[in-house]
Amino acid sequence: MRKATDLEPLVFTLQMGVVFAALAFTIFLFVSEVLRVDLAAILVLVLLGILSYLPGLSTIADPAHLFDGFASNAVISIIAVMIVGAGLDKTGIMNKVAATILKHGGSTEGRIVPIISGTVGAISSFLQNVGAAALFLPVVSRISARTGIPLSRLLMPMGFCAILGGTMTMVGSSPLILLNDLILTANTGLAADRQMATFDLFAVTPVGLALVATGIAYFLLLGRWILPGGPTKVDVTSGKGMSEYLRRVYGLSSGVYEVDVPGEGPLTGQQIADINFENNLYIISTFYRGKVSMVQILTAEIAAPCRLAIIGKESVVREFAQENGLFFRSNLDVFAEEFAPTNAGIAELVIPPDSKLIGKSPRDLLLRKTYGLSLLAIHRGEETFSHMETEDHQPTAIGLVPFQAGDMLVAHTRWENLTRLKRDRDFVVVTSDFPQEELRPHKVDWALSFFAISLGMILFTDIRLSLCLMTGAVGMLLTRVLSIDEAYRAVGWNTVFLLACLIPLGQAVQNTGAAEWIAQQVLVLLGGWPVWGLQAGIAILATTFSLVMSNVGATVLLVPLAVSIAVAAGGDPALFALTVAISTSNSFLIPTHQVNALIMGPAGYKVRDFVKSGGIMTGLFLVVSLVMLNVVF
Repeated sequence: MRKATDLEPLVFTLQMGVVFAALAFTIFLFVSEVLRVDLAAILVLVLLGILSYLPGLSTIADPAHLFDGFASNAVISIIAVMIVGAGLDKTGIMNKVAATILKHGGSTEGRIVPIISGTVGAISSFLQNVGAAALFLPVVSRISARTGIPLSRLLMPMGFCAILGGTMTMVGSSPLILLNDLILTANTGLAADRQMATFDLFAVTPVGLALVATGIAYFLLLGRWILPGGPTKVDVTSGKGMSEYLRRVYGLSSGVYEVDVPGEGPLTGQQIADINFENNLYIISTFYRGKVSMVQILTAEIAAPCRLAIIGKESVVREFAQENGLFFRSNLDVFAEEFAPTNAGIAELVIPPDSKLIGKSPRDLLLRKTYGLSLLAIHRGEETFSHMETEDHQPTAIGLVPFQAGDMLVAHTRWENLTRLKRDRDFVVVTSDFPQEELRPHKVDWALSFFAISLGMILFTDIRLSLCLMTGAVGMLLTRVLSIDEAYRAVGWNTVFLLACLIPLGQAVQNTGAAEWIAQQVLVLLGGWPVWGLQAGIAILATTFSLVMSNVGATVLLVPLAVSIAVAAGGDPALFALTVAISTSNSFLIPTHQVNALIMGPAGYKVRDFVKSGGIMTGLFLVVSLVMLNVVF
């Protein structure tokens, strides 16, 4: 093994200069954001291709393989994992995951962030980090919608911890997967007394755990200052948003509340319709014998013990609970999932002139049972009829009011019911801002089966990652968990183009010798440094390389150099090699990492957001990883 000082010096070439100029231009476009980052990446790809035809610049890019990035393992893996995630989401299972997190984490940012980030970090220790992030993207979106916390304040902690979680096992990231093979290759050039042992699966777990804990603590302590804010959508589907909308538009001062009905009491055996009208409220759902169900027929009777979901004015519901010995809950518990804005909400429908419903009352039609509509009010001309007291009118038994042409119905309904009603010619659905794709809970077994098959192939076989994930994606398409058109819509094509178009730039950095030239200059600067200083320099170099080229390429390039430096300085070559493999995950400054590219669009992040949040995280990563590597090894 040659010493670092014995490496044959590289001569700076025109090709290197052009590549450095292209790198500087790319960074300028990313930071200034004069173009969208995906468009900037496409522009750089085209420029590299054109430059490669100029005399003396043929090594910059191979025009015959310029677009190979679109078929790369990383890009195909991202496409496949987006489809797999969409398939799981389509079955409604991600709703349940979101509901579980909210149940245990509450609705505050300080409690939700560590739960989401810790969970994703643990998953990404076995599943590739971009896969873990893609699977949790719909979960975080639902949590944002339900809590009102801007998505931009949740996705970055989740994404960063997905990257950090990849350092927890030797299969958590591509560099760590490669490391043992690179060590065996390097051993062929080492003396017998300097041979390196390979690392066990959980050898790096203490380092990874410390990094994930650091990431969570970082966002908990500094999140309010370093995370970008975002618009909080006022949702008319539940909670305060629904209450405000009903009051402003229809004069109904109402919200959704939950009450406990004990064993025998004054309500037992009473009809729901009578309770509603007599108490100026609306019982919309029941929880009885462990099952939540929307009230289908208003003539049904109360069976206790149970819980009731009631729409009404808070003071009225509280008084009703007190008079009947019920326990009033300020927050929804067992009904939280039922009234989540991603599942149900307030809808407005108009009765057209040719509707068969004209002249019939809601009770005649069994409106709840037949159409899934819990009628709150009828708006007719200048008047609003409701069994709940409005600001201008006394309660009306709207279940007995015959419909007229032009009536506006205000109802609470599940979105899947509203989607079906859009095809019913007896209604004109006015509400448009709601999830209009029907869930397929009956496909959950197929979705979970193919997800498990993909995961098993990743963990227990040597099959290429992209093929493992695409197996799960194709399985979900064949079993109709998703249609092929839905799969196309599930793919974030801006992410695909961003990554695919940057791959040739990373290859140019490596193929022209620019990366090795940089490494040699750094080695010259580090000459005479103590061992810990050399290790820190290697970590910084690996971090820098991972920002402008693939972390796999950076690892393959730098591990042999790191081993040479360690041998020359009398350090531990295995520790230096591991430092490279860990440090190539330190990719937070710009959205070139697959996970950062994935979350950039949905959260509306700018490059400056990554520079601001990722700059501090990069420094923390370097300090914590170097300390833990030296403590553990």
